[in-house]
Amino acid sequence: MSQPFPAGKVAWSGENPGMYLKESADGAFVSLVSFFRVVVSPHGRGRGVVLIEAPQSAKSTPEALNICLTDNEPLARYLMQNFVCNFGPFRDQPALAGIEYRTLDEVHTVGDSRTTYGEILKGDGLDIRLNWSELSEPFMVDMPAANSATGKHEMFSLFLDAGKATATVNGRTVKGKSVPRDFAGRQSTTAFLAFSETWIEP
Repeated sequence: MSQPFPAGKVAWSGENPGMYLKESADGAFVSLVSFFRVVVSPHGRGRGVVLIEAPQSAKSTPEALNICLTDNEPLARYLMQNFVCNFGPFRDQPALAGIEYRTLDEVHTVGDSRTTYGEILKGDGLDIRLNWSELSEPFMVDMPAANSATGKHEMFSLFLDAGKATATVNGRTVKGKSVPRDFAGRQSTTAFLAFSETWIEP
């Protein structure tokens, strides 16, 4: 009997939409956003967003809004230390040293996942609204450990590219836009939805 997936330990599973924004396709990243809704992990369930408005600054508020708003801080720290810090746009960014963890009170999903999708997060004086639009057809990715962000986990996920993406904080729009990129052997964008995402340590 065939085995459809490799044996291994599930590190975590859930959703992980992101937007890595630039002013121009050949420029530096100016805003980084990684939303997560985790259903299985060593730290249980949890939701939150990592939002970095100043990637080159090792400080957070009031100098720069480099924060993680979450309802499960141990889970958020686990994801930051083992996964987010290894994602290409986040890797070696000075902002990672100054991330401020804040408490998430509520989160709501909006959109139909066919043309537009959004997450609204509120907590600790912050109202963060994330929106992805101009969505592509969904496609599956099976990323072997050797090619994954961590280099040691195989990653399975359903993706949709977003031609446009915006993030606002208390009504103020963060800098940057979605730009083209190559991902998983196809032309993609730096803003995307990632659902049913599961990381397995072989």
